Amino acid sequence: MSCLCTNYAKATEWAALAGARWLGRADEEAAEESAAAGMRAALNELPIDGRVIVGARAGDALEPGCEVGAGGEQVDLALDPLEGRGVVARGGTGAMAMLAVAPAGSLRRLPDMYMRTMAVGPRAKDAIDLLAPVADNVDAIAASFGRTAADVTALVLDRPRHSDLVEEIRAAGARIKLIQDGTVTASISAAIRGTNDHLAIGIGGSRQALLTAAALRCLGGGMQAQLWPTTRAQIDEAHAAGIEDVAQVFAEGDLAPGDVIVVATGVTNGDLLRGVRFLADSARTHSLIMCMRCNWVRFSDGIHFFARERREEVRLLT
Repeated sequence: MSCLCTNYAKATEWAALAGARWLGRADEEAAEESAAAGMRAALNELPIDGRVIVGARAGDALEPGCEVGAGGEQVDLALDPLEGRGVVARGGTGAMAMLAVAPAGSLRRLPDMYMRTMAVGPRAKDAIDLLAPVADNVDAIAASFGRTAADVTALVLDRPRHSDLVEEIRAAGARIKLIQDGTVTASISAAIRGTNDHLAIGIGGSRQALLTAAALRCLGGGMQAQLWPTTRAQIDEAHAAGIEDVAQVFAEGDLAPGDVIVVATGVTNGDLLRGVRFLADSARTHSLIMCMRCNWVRFSDGIHFFARERREEVRLLT
């Protein structure tokens, strides 16, 4: 059976094209609803029988549990039509549309709550320990690259809950990039050489943890994640989801086993992907396609024409 990995780019491209129209318009929900509608329209044209495990936060186009596709291969879908929707609302950088695909029944069902996570690339995959002090992890990551702690760059979401973590990283001697949104993007950046990022760490949502796990499996990177419940009710939710020990540390393979596919398309410009660029009668997208079945990581540049009669020339990517 041929792999559909490149076909899924259509879904993230349509989401990015729709979401990018809301750049800087200070409406997060409208931006995500538009992106979700675009992604669903594309998914419904694919020969799949897909069930959404992790879905959009706004609207009902791609809510968890819904089914998409024109019928065919049975798959689980974890998706974020607008990873970094706050970035789009503010007119910032680094937002993207993203989805992960896995064999039906394979993606780990997680309760909707915070998780502590740590993500790195292939070189440092076996060096991290979420339960160890931050300084020990920084030193281990530095050693895996043959560098000192001062050469390690950590990406941390700029939130009050991370104030102590930021101070620990500073005390360890590492550099810090504080990001406004986009924890999945940060984790992918830490796993790709050339970004000069080495570690993504902090407390984020379980939905982002699942997408991160899938992406890092494709990239050969590593992550560790642990539920971070804040109420007794959330502990009960974890138990209901089959997680008896809420202190359990999950690796990327625990959350996203099997041959996974991850596709992302830039909505706004970032270190990894260029954002959507609207031209006179077309738009240009930049996507990342990662597939464990095909064993490749591919960057794709696309031009989408809005009419048959074209005035805009096709240009080389510069």
